[in-house]
Amino acid sequence: PLQYSFRWASTRVAHLVQTLRQLGSLQAQVSELQETVDRLMIENVRLREAEIELANLREQLNFKLANPTYELLAAEVIGHDPSNLLHYIIIDRGAQDGITLGMPIITARGLVGRVTSVHPHSARVMLLTDPASAVSALVQRSRVTGLVQGQGHQALTMRYVEQGEDVQESDIVLTSGLGGNFPKRLVIGQVTSVKRNDVDMFQEVQVQSPVHFDRLEMVLAIQSFAPLDYTP
Repeated sequence: PLQYSFRWASTRVAHLVQTLRQLGSLQAQVSELQETVDRLMIENVRLREAEIELANLREQLNFKLANPTYELLAAEVIGHDPSNLLHYIIIDRGAQDGITLGMPIITARGLVGRVTSVHPHSARVMLLTDPASAVSALVQRSRVTGLVQGQGHQALTMRYVEQGEDVQESDIVLTSGLGGNFPKRLVIGQVTSVKRNDVDMFQEVQVQSPVHFDRLEMVLAIQSFAPLDYTP
């Protein structure tokens, strides 16, 4: 009985030691697998970012090919208005890159705004949504003209459209080129609502821009256009 008990205890200890060794090996394997998962996650994030950047570059290239008359300079957005009261962005191109005051800034989707201050390696751009922004515009379908002003966020209003003028929902609004501050035929947005009132002289036309101003990462500066009599 004593030998049996000793042999049983020895066997149990041996099994326990083996189990501990297996547990240590499993923990090492789990650690290696976790490192592999972390590495693959980082690689996946990098690949996703590269895919998004490639899509943006392809969109810009297609726009350049469709508009060969424009001399365009790509710029990266490196800052923005944290309060969302002044509606501006900062780009990583400046005077040494050929950026000048009043230069129009766009994306492949449409008009973004114009340069209001320039530094050697950066520039500040007033967005189309800024209440101080005003762009001469026309309705593509009916050729009705007006003035598009910012209302904050994505909201734009086309003003000075007389009551009898033909403006309808879904109409596309473009820059008219009047005043010489922007080139003609840049996309401003699409009419979302039209309010007519016999008492008022002008219609109330709301316009939605296709540009996501709060998500801007890359923009294009139109270097081949010189605005007339620009005053920030």
